[in-house]
Amino acid sequence: MQKRDHTKLLCDISELADLFSDARSLDIFLQNIVTMVAEHMSSNVCSVYLYYENKNKLILTATKGLSSDSIGKIILKLGEGLTGLALKELRPICVKAASQAPGYRCFPNSGEDAYESFLAVPIIRGHNRIGVLVIQKDSKNFFNQSDINTCVAITSQLANTIETAKLLMRLKEKPKTHDKQERIQNLEDIKFIKGKVGSPGCAHAPVELIDRQEWHETYSHQKNRQELTEKDLYRAITTIEQTLNDWQITIEKKLSDAASLIFSAQMLMLKDKNFIEAIINSFHKKKALIPAIIKTVNDYALLFDALPQSYLREKKQDILDIGRLLLDTLSDSHQKGGHYRNKIIIAQDLFSSELLKYASQGISGIVVLSGGITGHLSILCRSLELPLIISKDLRLLELPPDTQLLLDGDQGNIYINPTKNIIKQFQSKEEDGLNVLKQKKAVKPKTFTKDQHQIHLLANINLLSDLNTARAFKAEGIGLYRTEFPFIVRSDFPSEEEQFLVYNKLISGMTGKEITFRTLDIGGDKVLSYYDYGVENNPFLGMRSIRFSLKHQNIFRQQLRAILRAGYKAQLRIMFPMISSLDEFCQAKQIVYETMDDLKNDRIKYHKNPAIGMMIELPAVMGILHDLADESDFFSIGTNDFIQYMLAVDRTNEKVADLYLPYHPAILRALKQIMDTAIKHKKDVAICGDMSHDTKYLEFLIGIGFNKFSLDPRFLPRVQPFIEQLDISTAQKKAGQILKSKNFQQIMDLLDIR
Repeated sequence: MQKRDHTKLLCDISELADLFSDARSLDIFLQNIVTMVAEHMSSNVCSVYLYYENKNKLILTATKGLSSDSIGKIILKLGEGLTGLALKELRPICVKAASQAPGYRCFPNSGEDAYESFLAVPIIRGHNRIGVLVIQKDSKNFFNQSDINTCVAITSQLANTIETAKLLMRLKEKPKTHDKQERIQNLEDIKFIKGKVGSPGCAHAPVELIDRQEWHETYSHQKNRQELTEKDLYRAITTIEQTLNDWQITIEKKLSDAASLIFSAQMLMLKDKNFIEAIINSFHKKKALIPAIIKTVNDYALLFDALPQSYLREKKQDILDIGRLLLDTLSDSHQKGGHYRNKIIIAQDLFSSELLKYASQGISGIVVLSGGITGHLSILCRSLELPLIISKDLRLLELPPDTQLLLDGDQGNIYINPTKNIIKQFQSKEEDGLNVLKQKKAVKPKTFTKDQHQIHLLANINLLSDLNTARAFKAEGIGLYRTEFPFIVRSDFPSEEEQFLVYNKLISGMTGKEITFRTLDIGGDKVLSYYDYGVENNPFLGMRSIRFSLKHQNIFRQQLRAILRAGYKAQLRIMFPMISSLDEFCQAKQIVYETMDDLKNDRIKYHKNPAIGMMIELPAVMGILHDLADESDFFSIGTNDFIQYMLAVDRTNEKVADLYLPYHPAILRALKQIMDTAIKHKKDVAICGDMSHDTKYLEFLIGIGFNKFSLDPRFLPRVQPFIEQLDISTAQKKAGQILKSKNFQQIMDLLDIR
């Protein structure tokens, strides 16, 4: 078979972005996809079939190589022909002689009877069937395993965008009416609200409320502007397209592991001829462009509201975003000043485009009252280093203008009209942050206690941008790389190739140092916006972490392949989260070995002997520690979840937050039991979570034997000097006293907790 290089197709994200800038409609956009793929794959034919579940039909929507007259006319049922079978069974189907393959369905008028080599790859988003990508060649036995892998990667990258295109094509139903959400009228005297962290950081500033109930109210005074024409509309569209493209490039530069066409939905809306024609038709009736835009956008928003899937309903924000951008671009009072400078924005909804505008004006922080912590808004805030807190408390919308707010984005705390004492604590925290930056040069590459016992300090990594901080603070390696973030920040499951590129950059950034990959840890408060979890009464005890990976082994194996490939020459460690039994650990471990065999058979370079370990987070493992130590190469204790599950306390619930006690005697004695087991079996054990950088607990932890800590690298300048003044024998003696203590007060006195 001919060997083909698909590197450019897989890696060149900018080429995918060009598909948007060149296309003037959704049809042209899809046509650009098939043309590009056909060229890269050296195939005579590339086609996209879209699946309409309500009709159980696959319809040819775009093609390069088949007769253009076939578009919209070739229709298959789910399971019909090789194309329908690929989507039904959710697997690629590759045949070397299509005319001889069982189940092959040929449409002679399309011209496809001339093509023998056939490859169909389903386009799926989570478990949702979107369509099929088909490539064909006139010679037999043309496509190989590399071609299959490449097409799988292509469909993975484009699934969300193609789904949005399909959705726009079918939005023709009449909108449903719906009641506006009633706002709380009686504002209580609130001083503190606990929210969820969307982006870390702190801010203290006056409030600026943005009411999203009437998104177009700002432009009401311009509704009767008669001078605006169709040409103005198209000029505005061109301007917005360029703006969105510029924003996309900026985000991709800042987030190399999240360059997933964040603004693709808005770009597609601008290319939807039905949407634009609806505006023009309304314009002809109303004789005014701004009311026409408002009506059309609201009509489309109602259509999105009527969709059955919650993640599709969320796309309503994209159409409202486009409406605001159109009105803002056409407005003769386009806001260019710094009205929001040094303000904390509070909004029920916030558009990503608005966020960028507000950020350019110098806002201090953001509170939103809807959406999830995994949305694009959080991604943008993290890249812009803006604190973001998500809250469900609608009382925030009733705050008087210029109310003073203090956001602690590290904890998710919102203080309303904070007291002088709280402000002082906040200022002290800011000063600590500034001092940390000054102490970079003071951090040493190795850490020793006063009596010269070495303690290893490694970094926790979320996004690739964290590598710079880890290197600046001289972390000895990566003790925990949270692999879920490349999943969370995307709009679909990343392909093996996408993950490989991210992991390879991570390893290149820490050459020669130990790197621990924690496999996918989603669920609980870390949800994927594109995956339908169904209703879980208690998601923290539901389908999450290793349970998710073992249930969805295709996703798990792709991740393991990417890790093993990227870690080919690294000091690689693979760690499974939320293990609850020996059987669970052994099953996950066996899948690693099977994945290694697959890579060997595919003749792909990979790490042949990674250390394989587990996180200790669940009380269930305490009774089987010795069994797990026999099978595991290392342990890592995730103290945040370990405490939460041991004490049955949700640390994000302000009603019981005071019961979340790291110094509970059961917690401290359990940590000693884990350490003793690791020592007996001569297994490496690390500790991460908040306890790993809290100086109140470091002496105790070192006293019971811990010598490896994995923490946010920003805490290294504070932790290292504290450890350097400790004496092991003194720490051991104090730890012994703490372990014998029976009540909270005795322990608090020994730990100097006030």
